[in-house]
Amino acid sequence: MMRRATIRTTHADPATVAAATEPDNTDEMTTAVDADEDAVVTRIERETTGGLHSTVDDYVVNLEVAAEVVQQTTNTPDADARDGADTCASTSQERESAGVEASTTDQPNNE
Repeated sequence: MMRRATIRTTHADPATVAAATEPDNTDEMTTAVDADEDAVVTRIERETTGGLHSTVDDYVVNLEVAAEVVQQTTNTPDADARDGADTCASTSQERESAGVEASTTDQPNNE
């Protein structure tokens, strides 16, 4: 069974944030820009829950750094860069207040 997570974050400059995070993406990750919502959308798929957790955790750290660098170098306010601790929020209420939308699914592995 494959485990999947989708992480959607909004940014003033989503294309630059997405470009900054992509070099660290693994083969199990895709990152795209949703221009209609000024959002970066990253999908992660792993075979184990632990692997998914580790990959999501690594990605969120990379995302925090990318958002902060973009915000500081462009002087553009960025909702996700305002407080890095909020982005790592563990409850849905904390994620929502930090502007992070995440979802996970378990799907049978049809390979």
